[in-house]
Amino acid sequence: MMLELLGTRIIGPFYGVSLYVWSSLISVALIALALGYYLGGLVADKQTRFRLSYVIALAGLTTAVIPLVSRPVLLWTNDLGLRAGAFTSALLLFSLPLTCLGMVGPQVIALAARRRTGVGMAAGSVFAVSTVGSVVGTLLLGFFLLPALGSRVILYGVSAALILLSLVVAWYERRWGHAGLGPVAAAAIATGAGLWLQTDPEPTEYGDYRLVHQAESHYGWVRVVDDRDRRVRWMLSDASVISALRLDTRGPVLSYQKIIADLPHLHPEGRNALLIGLGGGYIATAFAAQGIATDALELDPEVAKAAQQYFLYEPSGALLVGDARYEIRRLDQQYDLIVHDCFTGGSVPSHLLSVEMLRDLDRLLKDDGLLALNFVGFTEGPEATAAAAVYQTLGEVYPHRLALISLPGETFNDFVFLASRQPISLTAEAAWLAAHEHPMPAEGELITDDFNPLERLQVAKAERYRALLLERMGPMLLAF
Repeated sequence: MMLELLGTRIIGPFYGVSLYVWSSLISVALIALALGYYLGGLVADKQTRFRLSYVIALAGLTTAVIPLVSRPVLLWTNDLGLRAGAFTSALLLFSLPLTCLGMVGPQVIALAARRRTGVGMAAGSVFAVSTVGSVVGTLLLGFFLLPALGSRVILYGVSAALILLSLVVAWYERRWGHAGLGPVAAAAIATGAGLWLQTDPEPTEYGDYRLVHQAESHYGWVRVVDDRDRRVRWMLSDASVISALRLDTRGPVLSYQKIIADLPHLHPEGRNALLIGLGGGYIATAFAAQGIATDALELDPEVAKAAQQYFLYEPSGALLVGDARYEIRRLDQQYDLIVHDCFTGGSVPSHLLSVEMLRDLDRLLKDDGLLALNFVGFTEGPEATAAAAVYQTLGEVYPHRLALISLPGETFNDFVFLASRQPISLTAEAAWLAAHEHPMPAEGELITDDFNPLERLQVAKAERYRALLLERMGPMLLAF
């Protein structure tokens, strides 16, 4: 389980943390474990000289290799595309250690059965201990180790623990007159030598890009990158750009942010706002400059820190850190403006766009308030069904809707959906927004917690977004 979870930290920054990455990792884990169970049973029945200590040592050795080869593997699979690339990289990086770990169980069961323990009791005890170990490891990883140590250190720690365990097992095997310590000691030396040679610091220069800051949290890798040629500072969360700032003017780079920053003209009496998805904090800063106190809700604490340290964000209201679905249920204040701006892994988290989520948000919106929702998608063609589904779902909650796009004439676009209980009028102060208005289809799939088609509908968008990101920044910057 620890290796599966760590897999998202290695593959996620390159391919995004989407359903495809999770499906790839889980599938590879099941394939490898199935193969390991079979091979372990084969070895146990034939009583070959390939001992349990060898299997554990090989698992430790191949685990230590993962962070050493992850970058070249990810770069090599890049041309395979999002789905095939994610699966192939997971297969190449994790199949060997997981297969070795799968071989352990049958061999331990066979050893216990030979020592006059019933096969049923031996199998039950091994499965119970391994399951409890998985639970403890998962909780330790998620609650304590990841935020404190980071993925690389944990992988090396798991490798070291397996090597030490193999040495202990080899010592017992030697006492029983079986294998010597030689092969296991060789694996331990090879692992130690590999880790010793891994002394080169991670590069900070990638062509025109300079890595200013990076941090790992519960939710992925957060990186701040300066584009020296364009004089732009970017914030990335895994494989998504979540904010940008011009280094010379301190102005916005992303076109949709200019649209949202102008929305107070549509509600001139507005005095407070809720921003879901802080990013670099530009929208909150723009609202504050217009006298609107803005509470911000951000999932990732490392994003909030980077916004304040590198993007000039100063809170004008409360800064809340937590999952939006949970945190908005705890809020009891109502707002004139609510901005829904969540984006990660090349797509909007689908659970944040269901009709149930929008109804929870509606409870926080004043009767004459305005909701703005940012969504990246296609304006036409079969791929436009994702944006149509979001627009349809908004209509289930709000009687008045309006769709704006940041770049008229472009097929791939940032949508800004506006929704309210009252009619929406593009006033003279915001008349320029009329040129960004986009007609939407009358029908679309409804998004609910029970049936959420967005993971399927956002596939083409995620692939297109990733292609554009690689075209602009290159794969080296994204690889673990």
